[in-house]
Amino acid sequence: MASGFFALFDDIAYLMDDVAATTKIAAKKTAGILGDDLAVNANKASGYASSRELPVLWAITKGSFLNKLIILPFIFLLSYYAPFLINPLLMIGGVYLSYEGVEKIEEWIFHRGEHKESSEKKLTEKEKIKGAIITDFILSLEIVIIALGSVTKEPFLTQVISVTITAFLATIGVYGIVALIVRMDDMGVFLVEKFDGILESFGKLLIAALPKVIKALSVIGTFAMLLVAGGIYVHNIHQIHELLHMLPPLLGELLVGFVIGVVAVGVMKIFHRS
Repeated sequence: MASGFFALFDDIAYLMDDVAATTKIAAKKTAGILGDDLAVNANKASGYASSRELPVLWAITKGSFLNKLIILPFIFLLSYYAPFLINPLLMIGGVYLSYEGVEKIEEWIFHRGEHKESSEKKLTEKEKIKGAIITDFILSLEIVIIALGSVTKEPFLTQVISVTITAFLATIGVYGIVALIVRMDDMGVFLVEKFDGILESFGKLLIAALPKVIKALSVIGTFAMLLVAGGIYVHNIHQIHELLHMLPPLLGELLVGFVIGVVAVGVMKIFHRS
């Protein structure tokens, strides 16, 4: 009886070792998209009144956790019973990201000024949060699939635990950093009020830098969506990869994401007119 009990502990310890190793591999594989995820979500969580930034960010974070709770069991079931459906679902999500990215570029080029301001006012806080959560769903889907793809040779239970840990750590890490970014000015005010010298100067730098950081993240977030979407197609459709293999990878993925987005925006315009 005792020997069986200790054997169980040995099995659990062995499983945890496997989980730790595979989680590390999955985290490395998803590191690139996490950078894109950070830029996109920092852009989505900014632009609100100071008093609403953290409540909005918390609402998006809760939505992100819910996304993971929906995506993880769904992808595990698909991976086990119908793995051929995973890539088509990912590509549909890529179209959505491309559409969002190109739509933002179109607004910036053709609808700046008063029209842009009025169109932004039409969106309520709830609608903006909903849009951010939908975008998070697509990015979360890719994170989960990439993480799963990096541990496919492991036993199924190890895959489930490793990918689940990676997915939830990604949410905590990304939205934790986003919270620090959107509250940079508060940290700056604290340093200016409480300290002198170098720390006071650093506080003033944080306050002055926040608008520039948010503006930069808005641009980075838009291009990140196109890169993520383009990457989905370049990595999963051999013909596209071969066609663009002479280009630098980032340029090729950006080009594919942009073309898909232009087509998606055009189709939506035709649909709205009909």
